[in-house]
Amino acid sequence: MREDPTHEPPRFVVGIDLGTTNSAVSQVDTEEKPWRVETFDLLQLTALSTLERRETLPSFHYQPTVADSDGGALDLPWQSGEPSHVVGTLARDRGAEVPGRLVASAKSWLSHSGVDRTAALLPWHGAADVRKVSPMEVSARYLAHVRQAWGHAYPEHPLEEQDVVLTVPASFDEIARELTVAAAKKAGLPRVVLIEEPQAAFYAWIYRRDQSGEAALEAGQNVLVLDVGGGTTDLTLIRVEDEADGGLMFRRVAVGDHLILGGDNLDMALAHHLEERLAKGGLDRRQWSVLIHRSRQAKETLLGRLPPEKVVITLPGGGSRLLGGALSVELGLEETRELLVEGFLPRATLAEAPAPRASGFRELGLPYAPDSGITRYLAKFLSSHGEDGAAVRPDVVLFNGGFFAGEALRDRVLEVLGSWFGDGGWAPRVLRSERLDLAVAQGAAYFGMVRRGEGERIRGGLAHAYYIGAEQHGAAGAAALCLVPSGLEEGHDVTLETSSATDLDFELLIREPVEFPIFTSSTRSGDRPGDLVEVDPEQLKALPPIRTVLRSGKKKGAEKVRVRVHARLTEIGTLAVWCSEAVGNRSWRLEFDVRSAVQTDVSEHQAVGEAAGIVEEETVATCERLVDEVFGFQGKTARPEQLTKRLEEAAGQGRWEWPPSLLRAIWQALADRERGRAYSIAHEARWLNLLGFALRPGFGVAVDDWRVGRTWQLFHRNLVHARNEMCRGEWWVLWRRISGGLTAGQQRALAQSLLAQLKGPAGEKLRRRTHEAAEIRRLLASLEWLEPQVKERLGEEALLDLDQYGVKVLSGAQHWALARLGARVPAYGPPSGVVDVEIVETWLERAMAVGGGARELVFAVMQMARLTGDRFRDVSNSVRERVLEWLAARGASDHYLELVREGGELDTGEERLVFGDSLPRGLVIR
Repeated sequence: MREDPTHEPPRFVVGIDLGTTNSAVSQVDTEEKPWRVETFDLLQLTALSTLERRETLPSFHYQPTVADSDGGALDLPWQSGEPSHVVGTLARDRGAEVPGRLVASAKSWLSHSGVDRTAALLPWHGAADVRKVSPMEVSARYLAHVRQAWGHAYPEHPLEEQDVVLTVPASFDEIARELTVAAAKKAGLPRVVLIEEPQAAFYAWIYRRDQSGEAALEAGQNVLVLDVGGGTTDLTLIRVEDEADGGLMFRRVAVGDHLILGGDNLDMALAHHLEERLAKGGLDRRQWSVLIHRSRQAKETLLGRLPPEKVVITLPGGGSRLLGGALSVELGLEETRELLVEGFLPRATLAEAPAPRASGFRELGLPYAPDSGITRYLAKFLSSHGEDGAAVRPDVVLFNGGFFAGEALRDRVLEVLGSWFGDGGWAPRVLRSERLDLAVAQGAAYFGMVRRGEGERIRGGLAHAYYIGAEQHGAAGAAALCLVPSGLEEGHDVTLETSSATDLDFELLIREPVEFPIFTSSTRSGDRPGDLVEVDPEQLKALPPIRTVLRSGKKKGAEKVRVRVHARLTEIGTLAVWCSEAVGNRSWRLEFDVRSAVQTDVSEHQAVGEAAGIVEEETVATCERLVDEVFGFQGKTARPEQLTKRLEEAAGQGRWEWPPSLLRAIWQALADRERGRAYSIAHEARWLNLLGFALRPGFGVAVDDWRVGRTWQLFHRNLVHARNEMCRGEWWVLWRRISGGLTAGQQRALAQSLLAQLKGPAGEKLRRRTHEAAEIRRLLASLEWLEPQVKERLGEEALLDLDQYGVKVLSGAQHWALARLGARVPAYGPPSGVVDVEIVETWLERAMAVGGGARELVFAVMQMARLTGDRFRDVSNSVRERVLEWLAARGASDHYLELVREGGELDTGEERLVFGDSLPRGLVIR
């Protein structure tokens, strides 16, 4: 964000830190000489705003009930009308009592690559009457709250007109940074700059050093910034170096991997520990949410200054016993320290690696770090960034984040570092920080002044190196080209051209779907732009690829263009990539694929489909010719009924063995000859059948989202032979087969159309057409992006049919529908979209009351009772026992029983039941 030299810069520089448990705002009034950083938490901002209510910390978001709003307790001086939400401690405290209305840890959600971060999925386990919001929307609401409070305090200087610096975890990936900027714009803050939180914490120390006269650092020293907040752990290494003029400069040399591991994990660990003593059979979901809140309070009390010897934690009674039957338990000081200090800061050795096992914390839906031992991640970090195989020794430590408010936790880190590097009682110097919860905001404001040319700058630029996937003719194995090196400063760019040293020649395919694999590394600090490296998963992390169709002019044919590749680290800290013609003036901006990045894990392309094998071009050409003989523009020279068999003969294998690369080539041939489906009923039925078969399940191969988008255009053109039942049946099968690749909006459009057709007398007539009705039920049940309320309605209709017709209804379609609608583990959709467990428990009881043991019904019961480890999704223990007895009595497989009793993954046959087809060879459900 460069200032226009012809205009006066804004009066205020503002730093904003939206933490998980603490949030703060800092300001510099540049008209004061000398300038100073004034830092306050949101309680002080509230006071500035003459807002007479409790402190607001924007890490909690609560949607009030009517009862909340009646007394005006939620009114804000800058608002009119009833508030739709409230943020802060009031939200946290009220939300602990009504957890289905509370959103927390929004910053962690914004960095969660396994969910759609722009989709309305929070609260994760929301109440039925709560309008869900996306992680980006929640972040925008927090920032809007700060902007409005600021505007009330400083009406002459709106926040949107000031220099605003937002803090983000150092390990935020490019997508999370882009979404943070988008949230700021949505909140009315169009001009923001991002700074990594550990750097901001160090800037705060620089400012305090200048104010207090604390001893300076020395050249050659390594500073470890250990930033553990409520949600994430950030590790950063800063080296002190000599300047040419005799002074010192600071260079950020390393950043750790992204870890969702922090105070939230301590709260859950305490809660799990206490649950074992409070209730042998486990707490219900409401009690558990209250216990999490009480555990947080107990942790802050017992790990703080002058802690008591014990605290008493009390929970409301379960079920209908809200007044009577309260539960209480004592939690001791030593017990807490033993559990938390030993559990999260164990005395690990420097050679001890983090355990790869899955985290036991699943209730909140976030991908927590697999190992809770922060010291083990610290050992890995220091070992990865040393020289000559030796770990780097931190001479100085700066603690940051609310996690380290407890002295016992800081002392343990120093003890462990001493055991790794100590010789004769060595210990690192600890930089002083009076308010760990305010330092990041303070440093952000200081950084804003650094950008104006005042104060000391930390050098270092980009925290990670970025790479773009590259193909080498005749070479085996995947390769990646260093696109942007770590350390690139903001506002700088690099250009990659044809290199005689590496014999690289960049060609760009335009007017056809293309994919650019993107990788990042926090450990390969020595790579330079143009270096070609092997893709080692231990060192290179795959990011969501850049996928696009690059357009140029009005031509339609594909074209290869020689290009130069450019990349730039923008002024606000995001990455821009584009290609320009080597000879010519055309240029194409390559946008990071935010849609792919925010979809569930299943839509991340990791070359899984391609790994199953690439067929020879001759085979592809033969298959394309066979498709053309049936659907081509030159006339019908072959019968559609024989096409599948002829394709199998050409490929030399049955259609269920075709690899995804051949399937997508067949899809392309069919899509290019869409007009041929109009030749006859048989042509359209075969065309629809093969089109869906070749694109199933709608994901798993590069640019499948583009293919699904093109196929979706059919929905609006509808059927040619709409009166024919066979064509209508194939139409619904097509959409079911590719449903996993449809967007939430497309799935809603499909569902609305189908549900409208099932209403009234016409709908009753449709239900009597057994085959078509069965396919419609299967299709509706496969749309996992639908709201839980819609799924509940569909499930109830399926059960009504079961009650009326028994196990013979619609040839098992309703059983299959129940298996998808009530599944505890979705095939591709978000876990937050599953039907409420209490409703599924009633479905189980009704399903088990149906006579017989049809395969689809047994599968449905297993799917609805499958163990996930998430109490908000799992059925109660009593229901689980009844399900196990029911399954055993009907001869269910040992694996079914294991999935219900212990959880686990579906095998290949079970996956086929989920999708109604086998997956293409090489594709798996994750």
